[in-house]
Amino acid sequence: MRIAIASDHAATDLKAELAEWLIDIGHEVADLGPDPGESVDYPDYGYKLASVVADGTVEFGIALCGSGIGISISVNRHPALRCALVSEPLSAALSREHNDANCIALGARLIGIEMAKSCVATFLETEFADAGDPAGRHQRRVNKLGTPPISTDHIETHQ
Repeated sequence: MRIAIASDHAATDLKAELAEWLIDIGHEVADLGPDPGESVDYPDYGYKLASVVADGTVEFGIALCGSGIGISISVNRHPALRCALVSEPLSAALSREHNDANCIALGARLIGIEMAKSCVATFLETEFADAGDPAGRHQRRVNKLGTPPISTDHIETHQ
């Protein structure tokens, strides 16, 4: 599997450990930076990550910063990206199963390496529940994520 990983300066150690682990288990990893010791702005790396996931260069992205919050917000600014901030495997699985997330975000100051590996492994192993079913209830909802309405007076109800 082709995976891109990017971080800010607070998460370069976690990024390096995850990238090495992913390569060791057989994945192709594109490290989008930064290098350790550089002070950087997380939006720049979130946008870079979103771009390579959106254009199909990689299948999935891993976004890292101190809390995971800032970089996940920047990744999610791209309409084709669905980046889920997770801290345990159940949320990682549900992000794929129900939301077809194509990027996972983790907070380097909040999660240890073993839990991070567990979240990433679960994320990569979980299939989207409606894969191949364009009329599925999850797919209908995912389709709306990249195209928010201009007006909020349109609310669908389902029985």
